[in-house]
Amino acid sequence: MSQIQIAVIVGSLRQDSFNRKLASAIEKLAPADVTFKQIQIGDLPLYNQDDDENQAVSVKRLKAETLASHGLLFVTPEYNRSLPGVLKNAIDHASRPYGQSAWAGKPAGVLGVSVGAIGTAMAQQHLRNILAYLDVPTLGQPEAFIQAKDGLFDAEDNIGEGSKKFLQSWMNHYVTWVRTHVA
Repeated sequence: MSQIQIAVIVGSLRQDSFNRKLASAIEKLAPADVTFKQIQIGDLPLYNQDDDENQAVSVKRLKAETLASHGLLFVTPEYNRSLPGVLKNAIDHASRPYGQSAWAGKPAGVLGVSVGAIGTAMAQQHLRNILAYLDVPTLGQPEAFIQAKDGLFDAEDNIGEGSKKFLQSWMNHYVTWVRTHVA
């Protein structure tokens, strides 16, 4: 496979989100043959099973962009010890109607950053449970529970020197994981 396309789903809508910044910065650590596309989820209606047979244009876009990708990268904050509702809503939309999930079989990685000492450990665990049910093979190791602190990003919003070695290793494992599943 010459070019690998990764769909990036950021679980935060905030303009200056640490997680959006992380998603953009970590992409720069990937090899040149791996490209990333951040998928918009903020315009999705609330999931309602009554709409399964007549999905909104934004839902069809989400599903099409997901299906066009080779792999998935979820970058999520942690809200009240779990994943944000906007992310769960997107997951529900792209998994429906039953039997027509856009997520199934797509290799995934899970990251997140928070000001808390444990990063997004609980949100990531909840997300991993959901992805397992949806038949999304998810990179198990290394885990990355990132705390937002000075130096995480440099002045150009790249990964800072103190975290670069670890996150480069994570990216290397993730790319290998995707390549293994799309070969």
